[in-house]
Amino acid sequence: MAQEYQPLPRTPFHTSLDSEGADSAPARSSTAPPAVEDYVQQIKETADKLLTDQATRGDVRLLATAIRELRYCFKIFAAYRHRRKVSIFGSARTPPHHPAYKAAEEFGRQIAAAGWMVITGAGSGIMEAGHRGAGRESSFGLNILLPFEQAANPVVQGDPKLVTMRYFFTRKLMFIKESDAVVLFPGGFGTHDECFEALTLIQTGKSHLFPIVMVDEPGGNYWQLWQHFIHEGLVLRGYISPHDTSLYYITDSVEEAVRHVIRFYRIYHSLRYVRGDLVLRLQKPLTESLLQRIRHEFSDILSGGDFELIPRALPEESNEPELAHLPRLKFRFQRQAVGRLRQLIDLINLEG
Repeated sequence: MAQEYQPLPRTPFHTSLDSEGADSAPARSSTAPPAVEDYVQQIKETADKLLTDQATRGDVRLLATAIRELRYCFKIFAAYRHRRKVSIFGSARTPPHHPAYKAAEEFGRQIAAAGWMVITGAGSGIMEAGHRGAGRESSFGLNILLPFEQAANPVVQGDPKLVTMRYFFTRKLMFIKESDAVVLFPGGFGTHDECFEALTLIQTGKSHLFPIVMVDEPGGNYWQLWQHFIHEGLVLRGYISPHDTSLYYITDSVEEAVRHVIRFYRIYHSLRYVRGDLVLRLQKPLTESLLQRIRHEFSDILSGGDFELIPRALPEESNEPELAHLPRLKFRFQRQAVGRLRQLIDLINLEG
């Protein structure tokens, strides 16, 4: 499996569907995005305004702690940006003899064998199972300080890739920012919180696109019950589009969960907005016949123009030179159609 599914190096940072606004900040030229120094200066200027605003001690302390936590996390993850990662969520109460624990452990083992790393909340239950499967060298832990102490599981305890955080919002940001996939096993409120957080961020274009997989124990129905609610309570009542159900995948097979995660990057690599166009970076160029099929089947996701193949990076992507050689599919995207965009990526991976 490691030979068949080894991913190519990925972009050193994830780009969300709304990144055009970030790239439109004051820049040094018409094509180059702002430099790191420009953003650091913005942080300094904002911090100074807290004094003139007469912000409270509590508010300033919150910001200072959040920035300190995020900076440290960025430092820890930076050395592993070349490897794809999956965040695993599930109940901390799942005992080692439970089928869901064994499934999570096996998933960690198989995804690590394919060259991926595993991120969990560093606790017990499903989190520990994912780390046990992946092994210490392929595991990240994002622990959280709670009124009742949550000790890190023995797999990552004392490892440099274990980070303990004060705030849930900074922790949740790191889970999504650093992940190339999210895999959920049965769990409680926290599991569903992470589930809907990932779905909402993708659906609204505030996150990069990545696979979300719900894994039941063999023969289990936990996520099937969840799916019943999604269909009856949300789709049929018009609260979400039927296409939005393409943003997640449900299975009770660990092997199928691994395949689904890795297959997402078979041809598709990453995406970025450039001057209003959505640019899909691809591992290999598309055939003319597939391009014509895309034009026929996915014209509804265009807000104007047509699908266009380009051989390499646009000038505005100059800050990602390691991706310059990848071919691109460029088009004006109707931003409410993220479910259909996922279907387009699935077609590209299947037929490309």
